[in-house]
Amino acid sequence: MPETKNTSAVRRVYVDYNATTPLKPEVKAAMLSDLDIYGNASSMHASGRLAHARVEEARNAVGKLLGAPPEDIIFTSGGSESNNTVFQTMRRLASAPDGSPLKSGRTEFITTDIEHPCVLNSAAYLRELGFKVTFLPVDENGKIRMADLERVLGGNTLFVSVMMANNEIGTLQDIGEVARLVKAAGAWIHTDAVQAVGKIPLNVEDIKVDYLTMSAHKIYGPKGVGGLYVRSGAPLYPLIQGGHQEDGLRAGTYNNIGILGFGRAASLAAGEVEKYGREISVLRTRLRDGLKAKIPNIKINGHPTDVLPNTLNVSFPGAEGEAILLSMDMMGIEASTGSACASGSLEPSHVLTAIGVGAELAHGSIRFSLGWGITEEDIDYIIETLPPIIARLRAMSTLSA
Repeated sequence: MPETKNTSAVRRVYVDYNATTPLKPEVKAAMLSDLDIYGNASSMHASGRLAHARVEEARNAVGKLLGAPPEDIIFTSGGSESNNTVFQTMRRLASAPDGSPLKSGRTEFITTDIEHPCVLNSAAYLRELGFKVTFLPVDENGKIRMADLERVLGGNTLFVSVMMANNEIGTLQDIGEVARLVKAAGAWIHTDAVQAVGKIPLNVEDIKVDYLTMSAHKIYGPKGVGGLYVRSGAPLYPLIQGGHQEDGLRAGTYNNIGILGFGRAASLAAGEVEKYGREISVLRTRLRDGLKAKIPNIKINGHPTDVLPNTLNVSFPGAEGEAILLSMDMMGIEASTGSACASGSLEPSHVLTAIGVGAELAHGSIRFSLGWGITEEDIDYIIETLPPIIARLRAMSTLSA
C-alpha cells in the first residue's frame, strides 16, 4: 500500500485510486511465489498443466466476485480490450457481408454521454461506419433518465451499454433496471463495471446483464490484465484472431502471473467489499464535510447518495484545476483533475459538461478517489492543506475577480 507516514519533509497522500491502485501485499506475494511457473498454460506437459491450473483457480476467484460461473469469465488485457471486444461483436451482428450496416433488423446502438473514452470512441466509430448510435443525456447528478431510455429503445435496438459507476464523479446507475428495460426490448445489455467491481456488492444474476467489464489494477491487482463476463448464450466474436485460448474467443499466450494476481485480488475483494463500503465512505464523508467547512463556495459533483464510497469530485470556482493539482502535489497530495485517461487534454471533462457544469468550473474541478491505506490523518492533512492553496489561487485568478 502507499506509504502515507511522514517519512520525509513532505507527507505523501495518494488519493487517485480510480486511476490505479497499488498491488496489495497479498497479491504481490502470490505473484512472486509463482514467478517460476513459466509453463505455457496451453501446453499438455506438467509445467503447462500447473500453469493452466493456476489460471483456472484465478478464473474461479473472479467468477465468485461477480456471482458468475467461471466458464463465463474471459481474461483480457484490461477494460479497454473487453469493451472493444463487445462493441466489435455487436458491429459484426449488425453488418452485412461487406461490413456496411444491415438494411433491416436490429442495427441500432445506445450508450450514454458520460462513458469511459474507450466506450465513447467505440460508439463514435460505429456512427462513422453508418450505424445509428444514440448517446443518452444524464441529469445534473449524472443519472440517466429511464424515460429517456424507454423512449429510444425499439425494435431496431441491438445493443445498449451503460457504465455502472462513473470514474470521474462516482455516480452509480441502476443497472438492474436498465437491464430489465433492455431485455424487455429484446436487445443485448453491457455494463462497464471497471470502477464498481470490488467497491460495491454486485451479482450478475441480480442485475441480469449480458456482458460486464472489469480490470485488475482497479482492485489492487496488476496492470495489463482484466476480464469480460459473458452470459451463457450471449454472442461473442474474438477481437484478436489467433489460437484456441479462452475457447477461441481471446487468442494469445496466457499472462500467467498477471492472471494469478488478478485472481488473488478478486478473492480478497470478494471478502472485503462490504467492509470497504463502510470504512471508505466514512473517510469520503469526512473529506467532503471538512472541505465544505473550510473552503467557501465549492460545488460537489455527482449524486449525493447513489455514489461510489470512495469518489469525491469537487469544483473550486475561481481556481484552475491544473494549478490546484500541482500545488497539492508539491505538498505530497496526489489527486486528479478528472479521468486519468483524459489527462493532457485542454478540453473540459466531458462528464462534468454532461451534468451541466460550465467550462470554467469544470476546469477548476478535482477528483479525490480514496482506497485502502488512507487514514483519518491523511484526510485531515488534505483538509488542512487545501484551503490556503485555494485562497492563494483565487487571489491570483481573474476568474474570481
